[in-house]
Amino acid sequence: MELKEIYKIMREILSEDEIKLNEPMREHTSFRIGGPADVMVLPRNSEQVKNIVKLCKKHEIPFFVMGNGTNLLVRDEGIRGVVIKLAQNFNDALVHNNIMKCKAGMPLSMAAKIALDNSLSGLEFAHGIPGTIGGAAVMNAGAYDGEMADVVRKVKVLDLDGNVFELAKSQLEYGYRSCNLQKGDKILLEVELELKPGNYDDIKRKMEDFSQRRKDKQPLNLPSAGSAFKRPPGNYAGALIEQAGLKGYRIGGAMVSDKHAGFIVNAGNASFEDVMNLILHVQKQVKEKFDVELESEIKIFGD
Repeated sequence: MELKEIYKIMREILSEDEIKLNEPMREHTSFRIGGPADVMVLPRNSEQVKNIVKLCKKHEIPFFVMGNGTNLLVRDEGIRGVVIKLAQNFNDALVHNNIMKCKAGMPLSMAAKIALDNSLSGLEFAHGIPGTIGGAAVMNAGAYDGEMADVVRKVKVLDLDGNVFELAKSQLEYGYRSCNLQKGDKILLEVELELKPGNYDDIKRKMEDFSQRRKDKQPLNLPSAGSAFKRPPGNYAGALIEQAGLKGYRIGGAMVSDKHAGFIVNAGNASFEDVMNLILHVQKQVKEKFDVELESEIKIFGD
């Protein structure tokens, strides 16, 4: 289907400023890599998301849902069909006592700040983690002393048949950096968190401590998709990569960070192929030297 036709279909439910044509994905990923998406849409409410999915299915248009693009590697050829972006356009929050409801597109750091402002503890670990609360809930993002599975109470989802319903935490089957929402048969719309009343100054101190540790240890000055590999049982990916002598190793514009070997950074106009070849090289070297198979945390999309 031609772009003009897809645009016309999307205009049935979205305003002109909520639709972007031939949108460069490098402007929507923290890696700063990726060719154009045919069409990107920026819905502002759940009803619009539901209608977009309905129209895509009716007209057999492929679609892909993303948050802030902080763990995405998009191919240089881009993405065909429709990209539904749930980020700043989809980020309301509501706090009642110790319960906080957030739309999926809310930045995780903003959610942590709202928790702080309400003297609620439990999200301190999230301060400084890039990405959205929806993406974090799906990935079971975590750091230091916490992870999303500790605070998620329930979620609201949309299935591909257009049904909106809630799932309790027990139904999400949380594990290390995983939950069953990763199957891709549901779109996360809202996350409900259960936090604990705490002391404002204590929460703030903890958040500032975690933030400083990140600045000291992580290559925040260069584009990346965060930690590139999952932690192997009983070990650390960054330590193994460093012991393999790969710190600073480079293929094209992609480099194993010389500050933290667990990160792959875009050190200058890196292509999709540069990053992929570097991931494969790191995996091969670590397997040969330590007989450990590193699993990439980075999600790959595009054509």
